[in-house]
Amino acid sequence: MTHSAPDINEPMVSVCIANFNGMAVIDDCLRSVLAQEGQTPIEILVHDDASNDGSATHIRSTYPNVALLTSQANVGFCVANNRMVGVAKGQYLLLLNNDAALYPNAIDTLLTESVRLDQPAILGLPQYDAGSGELIDIGSLLDPFLNPVPNRDPERGAVGMVMGACLWIPKALWQELDGFPEWFGSIGEDLFLCCRARLAGYPVRALGVSGYRHHVGQSFGGGKVNNGRLSSTFRRRALSERNKTFVLTMTYPTPYMQPMLPIHLLLLLLEGGLLSLLHGRIAYLKEIYLPVFSALFLRRKKLLAARRLIMKSAHLPSSEFFAVFDPLPHKLRMLIRHGLPILKSELAPGNRTEG
Repeated sequence: MTHSAPDINEPMVSVCIANFNGMAVIDDCLRSVLAQEGQTPIEILVHDDASNDGSATHIRSTYPNVALLTSQANVGFCVANNRMVGVAKGQYLLLLNNDAALYPNAIDTLLTESVRLDQPAILGLPQYDAGSGELIDIGSLLDPFLNPVPNRDPERGAVGMVMGACLWIPKALWQELDGFPEWFGSIGEDLFLCCRARLAGYPVRALGVSGYRHHVGQSFGGGKVNNGRLSSTFRRRALSERNKTFVLTMTYPTPYMQPMLPIHLLLLLLEGGLLSLLHGRIAYLKEIYLPVFSALFLRRKKLLAARRLIMKSAHLPSSEFFAVFDPLPHKLRMLIRHGLPILKSELAPGNRTEG
């Protein structure tokens, strides 16, 4: 990895952008940061994850005030952000997808709320679809299996998680929580960080003002509704199911984890079997759901060690942990509303770091 950075004096906020093949979207992202209102001193860091579309060269030549870290190998979203935070100088971090663009007052809005709270907290902003302008969520609640349930109530405040596409956190809190688990690769790292923060007694809040535009579906070729049907890829779905299971194993409060994990795994088997049967393709079960079980076995020691550490520092009563949960399984809600998901075997060219 190489690192070239300009000399910046004492920024208050470090904006960290993980880039992989983001030529089509990176200008919109960087310009939105450079156009922020107010006088808050910021630095911009970009980690290029072995892009092959020329975006790293474009960033270096077009944005000389951006600190560019380049990787010779594709290391994933978690490693990319951990590397940027390792050299960040700001008191606060704003993790921003390269396919997201901030509203002009976004950073000042987040900083003002951080000061008002007067305690470390993870914050997020309303997320709008870059194409349609439609509100996607203002943070998310969680269902019993840790699937995000979009919140659209601007008055709610406390949520289960905010998306890593635009996630604000004090650097000291990031360091206390040990950042992203690098063995996640990509997907679900924001869920883990938010669950761990809440267990340790730190708020996770989504603000009902300002916001950001997001080209949802660019990353991993899916994750959004197209023509009334949920569209995704095998790879994205496999990473999502695996990493949500990791988060459940590490963060679900005792004694709820003991019955919930077997139920969760049984439902994954049933889901994979039904999808394979209905689509006439065993690949659904083989490529998405069965790997969850092997991953749990291979990572069992790491998962249990992480759980012991997390539970040792947990201060939030179980009743408060579940206060941001929606009891209805979100997959059932989506099935009723949109039918069976459409999953593509091939990985569409993505902008979020793959891993």
